[in-house]
Amino acid sequence: MKKYFITGLLIWVPLAATIWVLNLLVGTLDQSLLLLPVKYRPEALFGMRIPGLGAIVTLLIILLTGVLAANYFGRQLLALWENILARIPVVKSIYTSIKQVSDTLFSGSGEAFRKVLLVRYPHPEAWSIAFQTNVPSSVAEKLGPDYVAVFIPTTPSPVNGFYFFVKKSEAIELNIKVDQALKFIISMGVATQDKHPRGQ
Repeated sequence: MKKYFITGLLIWVPLAATIWVLNLLVGTLDQSLLLLPVKYRPEALFGMRIPGLGAIVTLLIILLTGVLAANYFGRQLLALWENILARIPVVKSIYTSIKQVSDTLFSGSGEAFRKVLLVRYPHPEAWSIAFQTNVPSSVAEKLGPDYVAVFIPTTPSPVNGFYFFVKKSEAIELNIKVDQALKFIISMGVATQDKHPRGQ
């Protein structure tokens, strides 16, 4: 009986979790319809709510933005927009930091994360995956060249974590890409690239 129950759980838990995540994602993207005037919303036009319509509209807007930004005119507009944001003191710091991270996660061309490391955290007998990032010049002057800055993401949400400075000699560089390390973290170590049989 226990065996059959566990087998059933292994089938339904991933399916239910997938449906829950998709429902949350679509529900969040559907909120974009709230930006439309009331008379242009599906409830007013069709007399009913259409689940997923907002998600489709959001994805189309993202796609069209990418198409626009890919040509010369779009790049000029993007440069102008970023130049405007760079003139706003608080917005500049937030936007620049988030853009560096998003460039790394989505395009692989950013410089927010340089390497994947192993560092001792949360205690000297444990190791955690970390990403090497930039050391502020003011901190580098105090610590010297023997330290590196690392971001240690949390599981399963890698957007949260801890920012530390550790000695280079106490960090181990891993020969894997940032996106692979993120997959390990998000899956809590379940989805790995290694396919060795159990016990090996």
